Amino acid sequence: MPRLAAPLTESQIRALEPRATRYCVADGNGLVIEVMTTGAKVWRFRYTLNGKRQPLATIGDYRMISLRVARAKAQRYAEMVAQGISPVATARRDRGVESKTDVLRDAAELYLATEMTGKSAEYRRTTRRALDKDVLPAIGGKAIKAVSADDIVDICERIKSRGSPKMALHTRNVVKRLYAYLIARQLATSNPAEIVPARSIATFESRTRVLSGDEIGAMLHAIDASSIRRPLKLALHLLVLTMARKSDLVEATWAEFDLDRALWTIPAARLNKERDHEIDLPHQAVSMLRELRQAKNGKFVFPSVRGNDRPIAKSTLNQAIKALGLDVEHFVLHDFRRTAAAHLREIAAQLDSDPAALKSTSDDAAPDDIGKPRPRLQAWADFVDLQIERGRRQKASSNSV
Repeated sequence: MPRLAAPLTESQIRALEPRATRYCVADGNGLVIEVMTTGAKVWRFRYTLNGKRQPLATIGDYRMISLRVARAKAQRYAEMVAQGISPVATARRDRGVESKTDVLRDAAELYLATEMTGKSAEYRRTTRRALDKDVLPAIGGKAIKAVSADDIVDICERIKSRGSPKMALHTRNVVKRLYAYLIARQLATSNPAEIVPARSIATFESRTRVLSGDEIGAMLHAIDASSIRRPLKLALHLLVLTMARKSDLVEATWAEFDLDRALWTIPAARLNKERDHEIDLPHQAVSMLRELRQAKNGKFVFPSVRGNDRPIAKSTLNQAIKALGLDVEHFVLHDFRRTAAAHLREIAAQLDSDPAALKSTSDDAAPDDIGKPRPRLQAWADFVDLQIERGRRQKASSNSV
């Protein structure tokens, strides 16, 4: 029988420091944690079989397996030993099928199982609610290191569109604490939520910014005249014309487009929705996509320069805009969608259409509501062209003075 030991706590385990030689600390029921000279910590199972002390059976890396899970495994192995069966082969199989905690959903479960111990019931409830309702459905399947600040912004914007800016900020803070925990366990190297400023989530301005016609023209003219790569120029222009989310555009594949029908169909699976989303394309967007298709290399419309098997990073467009140093106050790329919704309502009125049909209750819902009929989208694209031409003339006029 393994000797009794005082159960360990998560805080005690985290506080264990490496020594000149590796050492073990017992948790009880045969479970021990071995601290290596490198600082790594490994769960082991200590047992005696047929009256002889056996070599330690390895359960797994502390970073990947919570204290609760390690105890459950040790209990199972102890029951095998009691029946005269060595747990070594079972432990080896367990490690082989153990899902490595490199996906955010698994990391969140590890966080909830370990870090929430000792917290109030309300704290645990609100933390789990934020993760289950908004974070994990959106990015739970992503690798921990692949989650970006743009992902956090998108999640917060969706929550804000429901009229819940405080919940958006709370959710950002939950992700921030989750990543601080993962960094401490060496499962992450950076915190994507930390670089999203709270003021960008909680301020009124961040939800109401609409570019004027002059600003649209000046911005797109500056983008067109810049030295950034042609595909990025077209991507930014397409964001304006299609009113798509940035992630939907940069991850688009050629299989989603029927340019002869001027139609873009985003699969439901990619949107985490129940049905596909169709976007009618104005002729300007079709021309840009045909240009991109001439240089088609791989399945993605905007392949990464690092390899055609993946799209550009979502942060690429942000970085391109930032590098231009545009004089547009309080602007973020997400404002393109809000801007299009606002101007389309005015265009609809001018077309003697029904403005109520275009009215939306949220920023994110607006493009879906105003996607049809197609003449309005074409009128929007023509309006954008007009603003670009005005911006070009204004720039030429200012340069001639």
